[in-house]
Amino acid sequence: MKAMPVRILIAAVVMFVIAVLSSLVGATTISASDLFWSMLGESVLDETDRTILFQLRLPRLVVAGLVGGSLAAAGVGFQGLFRNPLAEPYVIGASSGASLGVALVIISGLRASFFSIGATTLLAMIGAIAVVMMVLVIGSLARSPSTMSLLLAGVVMSSMVNAIVSALMFLYDQKAVVILSWLMGSVANSHWGTASVAAVVGGSGVILIGLCARPLDAFALGDTASQSLGLDLSTFRWLIIAAASVATAGAVAASGVIGFVGLISPHIARMFVGSRHAVLIPMSVFVGGSLMLIADAIARTVIAPAELPVGIVTAILGCPFFLWLLLRDRRSDSTLGASQ
Repeated sequence: MKAMPVRILIAAVVMFVIAVLSSLVGATTISASDLFWSMLGESVLDETDRTILFQLRLPRLVVAGLVGGSLAAAGVGFQGLFRNPLAEPYVIGASSGASLGVALVIISGLRASFFSIGATTLLAMIGAIAVVMMVLVIGSLARSPSTMSLLLAGVVMSSMVNAIVSALMFLYDQKAVVILSWLMGSVANSHWGTASVAAVVGGSGVILIGLCARPLDAFALGDTASQSLGLDLSTFRWLIIAAASVATAGAVAASGVIGFVGLISPHIARMFVGSRHAVLIPMSVFVGGSLMLIADAIARTVIAPAELPVGIVTAILGCPFFLWLLLRDRRSDSTLGASQ
């Protein structure tokens, strides 16, 4: 047990190192020594390089780390809620719901804020929560409700919402390019304001999920066992839906739709710290942040000086991982069926 905090600390250090190395690469290369002395306040960079480093690259790295951590925590929450290792914001439909909210803001041109929460962030949260609620309702109406029926309901709802967004792009073609950039996911236009949205909104969702660590452990034992331990299932489900959806909305509002980070990160984290949520959640956050930083570095360098949307990179990395999990679970189910 004592080794767990050490492993989490190592994951945090690894994420920091990746961020530092990532800050050096891009269309303009900055040397490690120049970065070091610049951080100490020395004027070793010219004005252009200082602008690139402090106004473009550093905010982008902060946003990437926050988005990755938020999606990873949301993935842990959804996997615990659905008791399915394939659940994650993108697959369940939370990301699609959030993107629909963002698309409506882009089309309407709404600029209002509510209790200091911008319209983009607020409608992203509403969309994510609404879609996940519908997934729970549809999945529970199945003839034999199960985690797989919930997962399939998520896939169906995600496809339907994506179709609605595509229809909006067709009807409002003058806004299509802006909406498409959100759907592909990117942190290229990040600034310190974007970082504050990701930190406040996404961070709030991560903290709420962290506070649910013990209830998630109890819920994993099954409905009957968790109720015997005093867990209010209805309140728990609503809290997880809200927390994971807020974390997802913060990520989508900051960077657009990023797939598979919420799926991959918890599985990698479990390899190092196991399934106890008190350690799984922080480990997943650091793993998710690291994955996003790596994906962003690839997106910035693979076709430099141009760059790919980071959502394309995470999809390329995540799809094979998803298929591996699906086939692994299918083999496990076949083995269990044969032994019965």
